[in-house]
Amino acid sequence: MIRKILTFPDPELKKKSQPVVVINNKVIELVRDMAETMYDAPGVGLAAPQIGVHQRIVVIDVAGKDDPPQLIVAINPVIIHADGESYEEEGCLSIPKYAANVRRHERVVVKALNLDGEEITCKADGLLAIAFQHEIDHLDGILFIDHISPLKREIFRRKYRRTLEDMSEGA
Repeated sequence: MIRKILTFPDPELKKKSQPVVVINNKVIELVRDMAETMYDAPGVGLAAPQIGVHQRIVVIDVAGKDDPPQLIVAINPVIIHADGESYEEEGCLSIPKYAANVRRHERVVVKALNLDGEEITCKADGLLAIAFQHEIDHLDGILFIDHISPLKREIFRRKYRRTLEDMSEGA
């Protein structure tokens, strides 16, 4: 089922998520909905808080449009190692029509559980590393705009307010 993606400035996006204690049918159904919602949007990642569920779950797929899906499900993900630096443009399904350059680690190692409750370790670089950092931030109530300078954030707020006004007038 495709879920509604919350958009900035919804206060739900700033809440911290709780760890998943038991992987049951409800969690499996949530992950299925998250993947379907992410692919429909379309995006390369989605965190549970973006659909109003405050559990530490992310789905990511950075495969190209012409490639077969490569869905990664990470439950209770934790970055256990990070190095290097990248400065790439990011966007977010919760902040439509806006992108900004964000400083991130170039490489990360993420430990998480899969849907079978098994511990997995993902070594990631490039877009996948950025996606992991971006989605894990969502679990802590952090948006990518929280990583840009105060001046750029103020410019964003002004522009975004106008964008939202334009979108509501067109509706």
